[in-house]
Amino acid sequence: MIFYFSGTGNTRWVARQIADAIGEELLYIPDLIRKGQYEYEWHVGERIGFCFPTHGWQPPGIVREFIRKLRMRGFGNPQLKASEFGNSEERPFCWALTTCGDNMGEAMTILNKDLAKNTELNIADGQPLQAETLFSVIMPESYVCLPFMKTDTEEKEAMKIELAELQLPHIIQMIEERRRGIEELDKGATPRLYSYVIGGYFNKRMITDRKFTVDEDVCIKCGKCAKVCPVDNIKGTPPAWIHNGRCTCCLACYHHCPVHAINNGSITRRRGQYYFKKR
Repeated sequence: MIFYFSGTGNTRWVARQIADAIGEELLYIPDLIRKGQYEYEWHVGERIGFCFPTHGWQPPGIVREFIRKLRMRGFGNPQLKASEFGNSEERPFCWALTTCGDNMGEAMTILNKDLAKNTELNIADGQPLQAETLFSVIMPESYVCLPFMKTDTEEKEAMKIELAELQLPHIIQMIEERRRGIEELDKGATPRLYSYVIGGYFNKRMITDRKFTVDEDVCIKCGKCAKVCPVDNIKGTPPAWIHNGRCTCCLACYHHCPVHAINNGSITRRRGQYYFKKR
């Protein structure tokens, strides 16, 4: 099973390539949260994967919330010691992948800390479930709400997607073969600063729908923004944000608007739009 979240489509595309190749079920986290579906049955030999975009050098809040509530039945024999699992199929194989515009800091460290805090996911003798095989995939930039962050040029978008396509067969092979201990991550020059200082502030203070506006004279009332919102935070046409505290600032509404009628503060009026258009 592969649990994934995607706002502008980069992670969805990557997760689908992997799911199709290894024959695992693909589960969209916002849909699972809508249904209150947090409990799953693990079967011996089944892989467990997490795919998500990096938001402010951390896993998105919606992913972290889901992991806090996740329950997994069937983890082998809880009386076994961790050392007794060895590399047998009785020991769950867990992997994770994040997409990012340039680097992802310590997002995977934070993911594994969240997994460790959920004692309901312990696999044996108190050993927490951990993502042992980790990947990052550089994809086109979509966060445009800060002065130094812009969408990539069309040429750079195409280059990043082409490189990701070349990277994916290797990632798929590592997951298919259940290769443990693989860590292929673009952490950046100062990952702890990115994730715990800048990212800590970003995810605490800047994840809000309060700055979203719509130019009503430009809006064509197509309703696409509400349809693509993963947390059902938009209603009506022209759109109105509900301010329900669920916004992830994934910018799906901004990027999918066909007439660029939606903005997040004044800075995005001068910024481009992007969402993954292949498959």
